[in-house]
Amino acid sequence: MEDRAKYALIGLFTFAVITAAFGFIYWLHGASGSKETSPYLIVFEGSVSGLRVGGPVLFNGIRVGEVTEMRLTDKPSEVAAVVSITPSTPIRADTIVTLEYAGLTGIASVSLKGATASSPAVAPPKSGGLPTLRAASTAGDMGTAVRETLAKADAIIVENQESLRNTIKNLETFTAALARNGDKIDKLVDNSSKLIETGTEAMGSFTALAVSLKKDTNQLAESLDKRTAEVSEGITKLTDTTTKQVTTVGNNLNRAIINIDKSITDLAKNPQRIIFGGSNDKK
Repeated sequence: MEDRAKYALIGLFTFAVITAAFGFIYWLHGASGSKETSPYLIVFEGSVSGLRVGGPVLFNGIRVGEVTEMRLTDKPSEVAAVVSITPSTPIRADTIVTLEYAGLTGIASVSLKGATASSPAVAPPKSGGLPTLRAASTAGDMGTAVRETLAKADAIIVENQESLRNTIKNLETFTAALARNGDKIDKLVDNSSKLIETGTEAMGSFTALAVSLKKDTNQLAESLDKRTAEVSEGITKLTDTTTKQVTTVGNNLNRAIINIDKSITDLAKNPQRIIFGGSNDKK
């Protein structure tokens, strides 16, 4: 019974976690989808090459929305795009709509430019549908972007043509100098190669010398160790011999002192021995 209760609690906990995860995802989706935007329909005359769903919508250079849908109209020369824009964006009837391209990359964005503040807001058509804006003609917009980019590049070249001319002249002078001194450069390269070879040989010789010197040093160290051991052994033997001799002399001297002391003591007790000799002790 306890195992069943344990498994039931684990199952309930797992179910609660899964339910909470789904609830969080639903809440997050609802929060992101509840952001208020205002849809507009923009009609373009001609090609809108480079414009994609999700592309940015800019108002005076500030992003205020994105393209949510693109479709064809009843007219073959027109293209319609549905955009979602922040409601606070001042879209007026005279708002200018164009396509802007990012240099030569071909990526397009919808550009809105404000006009007069007194102009009325764009209202939905009476027949129903979304508020509609008509863009300026897109014919040649990509070509215009290319021409503007090339014009900027040409302006930069013209502005720096003197520097470019001097750079080219210096390059020509340098090339001519290299051509005139080709033999010297070859000799310099050959000499450098020989120098490198000589340096390599010298390095090999130095390495061999270092190895030999190390070997001689090791032999010298071993010889010194042997000599030191021999000297130490000799000193040890000499020390032992000297110690023994000193000990022997000391013992002899000690015995002599004892005998002298004994003789003096006997003389003090019986001074007649000097005159009569022998012992005067009476029995």
